[in-house]
Amino acid sequence: MLVNSKKILLDAKVNKKIIYQFNINNLEWTRIILEKCNQLNTPVILGVSEGAIKYMGGYNVVVSLVESMIKDLNISIDVVLHLDHGSSIESCIKAIDAGFTSVMIDMSKLPLAENIVSTREVSQYAHKKNVTVEAEIGHVGGVEDGISSSVLLADYEECLVFVEETEIDSLAPAIGTVHGIYKGELNIDFDLIKKLNDNLNVPLVMHGGSGLGDETLIKAIKFGISKININSDLQDTWHKAVVKFINENSNVYDPRKVIMSGKNNMEKLIEEKINILNKIK
Repeated sequence: MLVNSKKILLDAKVNKKIIYQFNINNLEWTRIILEKCNQLNTPVILGVSEGAIKYMGGYNVVVSLVESMIKDLNISIDVVLHLDHGSSIESCIKAIDAGFTSVMIDMSKLPLAENIVSTREVSQYAHKKNVTVEAEIGHVGGVEDGISSSVLLADYEECLVFVEETEIDSLAPAIGTVHGIYKGELNIDFDLIKKLNDNLNVPLVMHGGSGLGDETLIKAIKFGISKININSDLQDTWHKAVVKFINENSNVYDPRKVIMSGKNNMEKLIEEKINILNKIK
């Protein structure tokens, strides 16, 4: 069932659980993630970047694909279709009008006042359509050649003002993680996570969940993270399986067999991430 993120994320916040956002990049990934999460009976957020939307053919194509798969594959879990890092108000509106049930507006590089204005405009439009909104404050950096760049930690007081002024449904504060698979030592501000969780009524989102060990993820959940985004880990494990398959089956040219050779690796990773909850004491 296609839903917005409000109920499942609030439930995760109250009960110290976690909802994963697994990003999709094509038909095969969408099917693998949906079927595996359905088998594990866990709700899932399908994140779609603007780049992936362009690659897959457009906003309407993505919505039609996900809705059709939910129907034809008999997916019974709650599924959120989420625009990841919407770079403009216009992009968010296109996603909402196409049928996305959740959007992220990312104006985190702008001064706080400008971030608030743009985010509030998206929230007002989205809520009229029963669509949930996520936004970022501070700046979650990226990884290039294993080196973190452009990380600006969120300010606690600014987070409080931001949530109140924008009426967003979930907040992605920059807490020290980075996008991509970071191989160095991260300095995550767990105290900030706890303080925000204790004083905000909206769920907190961790961007840059790839490359983090179970211990770090478990601590983040305990301190108040309700949603964790995973993309690079999936890309990495899929890539390793496909390279191995091609090296061992150089005469196979059927693209379905090549692409789906990464299925087992992806399913294993998804299950490992979801089973982290069983390790929380």
